[in-house]
Amino acid sequence: MDPAGATVANDIGGEKFPVGNIYSVKVITGDEFRGIVMAYDPIPNFVVFEEGSKPRDGHAKNTRMVNASFITGLSYLGKTEDPLLTDDCWVNLDGLRAKEALAIRQAEAEAERMGVGVTAEAQSIFDALSKTLPVQWENSDILVMKEVRVRSPYLSDCVFGGTDAANNRVKKVLELVRRRLQLVGT
Repeated sequence: MDPAGATVANDIGGEKFPVGNIYSVKVITGDEFRGIVMAYDPIPNFVVFEEGSKPRDGHAKNTRMVNASFITGLSYLGKTEDPLLTDDCWVNLDGLRAKEALAIRQAEAEAERMGVGVTAEAQSIFDALSKTLPVQWENSDILVMKEVRVRSPYLSDCVFGGTDAANNRVKKVLELVRRRLQLVGT
């Protein structure tokens, strides 16, 4: 979109988009709507409008974020007393804390799955093994089932520890993984 000729927003004078002002807005795409200014940021030149000409209670609100450079028509319709309805605004802090804790746990779990100082090939092998067996990184070694260790260069000859059955199973899965990933030395 080329905002050339869309200079209406620059001609409103004073504070560019005062919070609470109601406008009829037409944008360069041809869309037209009425909206209450909820926020304006002059650096990126964006205006946030709540659609309609009266603030609405509750959670269901339609908002639009518009680059002011793309406004081709702007008519002042008035001003609301309390555009943000601060008495009716609330944030569920317990819900936010629960989402934050979940996001942190997920990020930590993802970080544990990333090998530090290992090659892309080693990470690919780890990721493939993790789909079949429980694995974790221990320095540059892959620890499988908390007993079998796979050392660099992650070939069948580099599998150590654990019971014979566990060791043989890891070797077999490792060979299949390397073959599927088309890695040399399988």
